[in-house]
Amino acid sequence: MAIPTHAVDDTCVQLLTPEGERVANADFPLDVSDDELRALYRDLVLVRRVDAEATALQRQGELGLWAQVLGQEAAQVGAGRALVSGDMAFPTYREHGVAWCRGVDPLAVLGLFRGTTNGGWSPEEHGFAHYTIVIGDQCPQAVGYAMGMQHDAAENAAMVFFGDGASSQGDVNESFIWASVFNAPVVFFCQNNQWAISEPLERQTRIPLFQRAWGFGFPGVRVDGNDVLACLAVSRQMLQRAREGAGPALIEAFTYRMGAHTTSDDPTRYRLDTDVEAWRLRDPLERVRSFLHKQQLVDDAFFAELDDESEQLALSLRDGLRALPDPSIDDLFANAYAEPHSLVERQHDEFARYLAGFAIENAP
Repeated sequence: MAIPTHAVDDTCVQLLTPEGERVANADFPLDVSDDELRALYRDLVLVRRVDAEATALQRQGELGLWAQVLGQEAAQVGAGRALVSGDMAFPTYREHGVAWCRGVDPLAVLGLFRGTTNGGWSPEEHGFAHYTIVIGDQCPQAVGYAMGMQHDAAENAAMVFFGDGASSQGDVNESFIWASVFNAPVVFFCQNNQWAISEPLERQTRIPLFQRAWGFGFPGVRVDGNDVLACLAVSRQMLQRAREGAGPALIEAFTYRMGAHTTSDDPTRYRLDTDVEAWRLRDPLERVRSFLHKQQLVDDAFFAELDDESEQLALSLRDGLRALPDPSIDDLFANAYAEPHSLVERQHDEFARYLAGFAIENAP
């Protein structure tokens, strides 16, 4: 499948070309300082390193599974850095870059895939909900949360992340209806990475996904998902619009999943290596690195320090992951309900007896 020509035509917002050249867009201006540009590049590099280290750990048997974010870092960092205190993000199971931007410890994310926790961070503290495995399930949750913000007269917004495959789910389309009818302050952020596991984009839609928004009564915007500056500019504007009471919006970040769907997937069985190589030329990290070089905003010391920070992050993740304690059975049932519940207590006791049976069988 070749790169669709409409990915980079006039309908797609782009502020930084694959060659690292800054371009203007009158509808989505972006004013960023040199320090902010360097910080965005740091985010991209460290998010990629977390992803690479987690992939290696899974291959070594330290994680049960890992969903790679390789190639989608710009979409996630751009959107994540557009969120402000009081906003709430609702992820799928791949939003490691958004988690990073919201201050969630990467080790807590890895703990989910190791099976040592059901959610190792406070959604309220970070403005970042727990990962959702059920495809599209987070969208009605986000709309409901946004309606709660609206009820409380809070000047904040919710942002919910999903993929192109999820756009075909009933939950997502029903969420579009509710958000539109109730004018909820929510931004739908679709990371169109071209593949729903092995199903190509052409099996999901015959028109660009962002155009679906107009049928539900709110605006849609397509952005170059490999351009962190464009993703930041569009996300900022759409979130601010929602905070000010203008209602929902849909952002389609046109990107590409460079890695596998998860570490249990083999993408070579259903896509061409030539397509992957073509998208490597649009790498989100390389275009920012090129821009920083051309504008002489960094020197060799900057990259050396960042490389060292990246190495230290990888080492801390590896050591920290292996030190994570196994959960107790109490942890599995502790947060099912806000208050004690007889059904949960019965299930807890049944599971405890089940585990005790193994101890008896293995006794000397």
